[in-house]
Amino acid sequence: MSDSSKRKRTLVADNRYGRKAAAAPKAAAKPKAKPKAKRTRKPQRPRRGGILGLLLGLVRWIMRLIWVVTSRSVLVGCIVLGLIVGYFYTTLPPFEEFTDGRASGSVTLLDNNGTTFAWRGDQFGGMVTAENVSPHLKNAVIATEDKRFYQHFGLSPRGIASAVRINLSEGRGPLSGHGGSTITQQTAKLLCLGEPFDPTAGITEAQYEAECRRGSLVRKAKEAVFALAMEAKYSKNEILSIYLNRAYLGGGAYGAEAASERFFGKHASEVNPSEAAMIAGLLTAPSTLAPTANLERSQNRAATVLRLMAEQGYLTDEEAALGQANPAVLSEAAEARAGGYFADWVMSTGPEFFTRKTTEDVIIRTTLDQRMQRAAVEGLNYIFENKVRSGSKAEAAIVVMSADGAVRAMVGGRNTKVSGAFNRATQAMRQTGSAFKPFIYAAALDLGYSPNDLVDDSPYCLNVPGSGQWCPKNYTNRFIGQTTMTNALAQSLNIPAVKISESVGRETVATVASQFGIKSDLAAGPAMALGSSESTLIEMTGAFAGILNGGSSVTPYGLIDLRLRGDSEPMMGTGGGIGERVIQENAAGQLIYMMEKVVSEGTGGRAKFGGRQLAGKTGTTSAAKDAWFIGFSADYVAGVWMGYDDNTPLKGVTGGGLPAEIWREVMLRVHEGVPERPLPMVQPAPAQVVFQGDVNEVVPLEQQAPTRQPDRPTNIIDQVLQDIFGGGGGGGRSGEPTGSNR
Repeated sequence: MSDSSKRKRTLVADNRYGRKAAAAPKAAAKPKAKPKAKRTRKPQRPRRGGILGLLLGLVRWIMRLIWVVTSRSVLVGCIVLGLIVGYFYTTLPPFEEFTDGRASGSVTLLDNNGTTFAWRGDQFGGMVTAENVSPHLKNAVIATEDKRFYQHFGLSPRGIASAVRINLSEGRGPLSGHGGSTITQQTAKLLCLGEPFDPTAGITEAQYEAECRRGSLVRKAKEAVFALAMEAKYSKNEILSIYLNRAYLGGGAYGAEAASERFFGKHASEVNPSEAAMIAGLLTAPSTLAPTANLERSQNRAATVLRLMAEQGYLTDEEAALGQANPAVLSEAAEARAGGYFADWVMSTGPEFFTRKTTEDVIIRTTLDQRMQRAAVEGLNYIFENKVRSGSKAEAAIVVMSADGAVRAMVGGRNTKVSGAFNRATQAMRQTGSAFKPFIYAAALDLGYSPNDLVDDSPYCLNVPGSGQWCPKNYTNRFIGQTTMTNALAQSLNIPAVKISESVGRETVATVASQFGIKSDLAAGPAMALGSSESTLIEMTGAFAGILNGGSSVTPYGLIDLRLRGDSEPMMGTGGGIGERVIQENAAGQLIYMMEKVVSEGTGGRAKFGGRQLAGKTGTTSAAKDAWFIGFSADYVAGVWMGYDDNTPLKGVTGGGLPAEIWREVMLRVHEGVPERPLPMVQPAPAQVVFQGDVNEVVPLEQQAPTRQPDRPTNIIDQVLQDIFGGGGGGGRSGEPTGSNR
């Protein structure tokens, strides 16, 4: 029988944690986590089948391939570009080393007061920076050359694209004409991408510069890379500073400081808006737009720059209008076109390696007096404007110097604002005419003749071996008979001059003339006495200076000393001045007395001014191809030549005419403020000798007149006879120039 009263226990798991654990409160039930949403796939488009599907797949594959190749190429290109830029970056020196990049040096010429009046060579005035240059100049350069200079990274894609579009629209190649270059790129070009000129490379400097400026695609790419390296290495102001110092600005000026000094006579930190605009405007075409070449064109370009500055906010409209209404003008030195003839002559007298081919910066101190230079130019212009017919092609030249040969002024032609032009004062060899006669009388006076000795002015002929009979004539074709040597010179009589020359000996005359400084070959025949030989104006003026200084030779000079910039001691001094004595001082004083009569009583009367004692000599050559007047006061000597370059005869002009008037106008201005001083004349002794019609007959004065002074030494007459019978021969030919008495 089953035991139904016993119940089976409920099967329960053992309490593994004990009662204590069972008594713990139940933890709060956790919220049930939301079931994760199942990811559903987008329904794929059904693949196109057939040929169309194949083509689309091929296109997608090609596009992916192009993207992969392009992205990888760009990445590699950026890495290569970065490496190249980095290389250039490491080669760039401190920016100060880039400020002066000239391959040749410069010459600065100072006048006798130490003021700069001319420049030659490649001039660099000194370093300027973007911070210390005039703000107007800095702004003008940015407004003109690169208005986004401070925003871009060295390249301007917008500017390049615009330049290419303009070039193509104007029918040029994409890289020809407008460049679209930034200031940084232009600076890179000025630096020739960091490749300095190497004289040993077998190319000239001009070829080197042409290569630097070549506009090929490869060169443009190198230029862009170099520009990026510069932007990484230097600040914007440093790049602008390099540009301001290296840019060529016309007239031989490299850099803003040199241009400012050349054109305006002031520092680059001092230029006003008009001057700044003119300098900035030169960057486009420095040789063409240089104000020394064409001031009006340069001013027109500056007006455009002023307008750009106003448009970009650097100037107000009123300031721009004021600048346009008052354009910049050249300084006095610049107006003289860099010293003109005088500067060229001084450069030619110095050693070539310190002047025309210098690699150093040289400073030359000269004898030029700018006040006298202005006097020479004004005097010349006055005569040609008032007394020469309009359209005349006649030329003239002037030299003014001190008695020691120091040249104070020089004009080599009517066009006075030139440089490198033909200098008629120093380069033109012309017949001297009667201006040569003082050297005949100098030789005679040194031998003991007196200005009051008589000579017979009557028809006269010479038999010249090999040429036959030669008969000189006076300019007037008249004869005055017996006259003093003083009057013969004052009236520029030809026959007395020939007789005295034959008496003292042609060789003696030639020696005296050459010792006074006339270096050209002198004619061998008797016509030498009438100035048939050729000489330059500066030689003749220097020879007359020797007469004024008491009879000593003179070497004209303009260079006082030469030194390198920064040195205190000169490298060399002057090569001119007073030399050896040629004639006795007493003879020189008597000759000055005779030459004073030329001005006060003779053919040089038109040279007189102000009551001063003046002396000189006129000269006119055969057929009036040359006209001269050379003379002096007690202080200065001046020579004037007038004629045509092609030897066309002058019409109605003699040495005592327009040349004497030019001389007067020049010397009148030269002597403004100069106290009057008497000439160092010596009054002559009474006459003793008469030169008769036959040069071989010298008759003592006691046989001609009862006024002979008995104390005259007889050995003088003996000397004359010895000279006559012992020499005086020579060549020559019939029909040689007869000279002139005017």
